[in-house]
Amino acid sequence: MSDDPRLGLSVTHRRYVPYSHAHYGGNLVDGAYVLAMFGDVATELCIRTDGDEGLFAGYDEVAFRSPVMGGDVLETTATVTRVGRRSRSVSFEARVVCRGTPAVSPSSAEVLAEPLVVTTATGTVVVPG
Repeated sequence: MSDDPRLGLSVTHRRYVPYSHAHYGGNLVDGAYVLAMFGDVATELCIRTDGDEGLFAGYDEVAFRSPVMGGDVLETTATVTRVGRRSRSVSFEARVVCRGTPAVSPSSAEVLAEPLVVTTATGTVVVPG
């Protein structure tokens, strides 16, 4: 295992998903919404590890495990899993921590007892050498 202090570093963001972002029947939000959040959390991760916003080179794997809905509060985490000379491998996880309950009332919501993992991914970011 590397002694590099960047290895294992994690950054987490939270964001409310407005109902206006639901594009599909059943109040569903497209998967690109979570991928944009992964990009944002990866940017902060690069700033913290290398003092630069870096560039996202690509995803190795993306798995949409459960739907994201308008009214959710999403929490995304990026963690450095490998440190190369200019590249960093990163794992991502998105969880719903709160969910709207519009059947109760239009503004009703609940905190989930256990976060619901909705999307996982792995990817590579590149920073200046």
